[in-house]
Amino acid sequence: MKDKSTRTIRKRTQRDYPLGFKLSVVSQVEKGEMTYKQAQSLYGIQGRSTVLVWLRKHGTLDWSKPRSQFMPKSKETPAQKIKRLEKELADERLRNLVLNKMIDNLDKQHGTGLRKKHSTKPSDSSNKPKE
Repeated sequence: MKDKSTRTIRKRTQRDYPLGFKLSVVSQVEKGEMTYKQAQSLYGIQGRSTVLVWLRKHGTLDWSKPRSQFMPKSKETPAQKIKRLEKELADERLRNLVLNKMIDNLDKQHGTGLRKKHSTKPSDSSNKPKE
């Protein structure tokens, strides 16, 4: 029996791949156990797009959508998610504050009137009786 260090990686042709092998590689890539490039290297798959073709043909992911919508997200614990969302909220609050200060400064310096002032008094047209 050969040990792993003396085992040579055999280059294969497209016809050599049984369906079970293809499904196994697709499953490993979709589970995130390896990238498609790592699978190519590990299993001696010559074609640059061979594994990608298998993923499209045999995989469970929807390839019709843009990449960002079907890539699996990292495993995030609820505590990590809360921490991330709190940071995003703090960043957005700071961004909102900066933008509001900029609008206020523009209004003061240039009289732009970007910020509409809401009146607490009803307009004259709402007080008119209907005929």
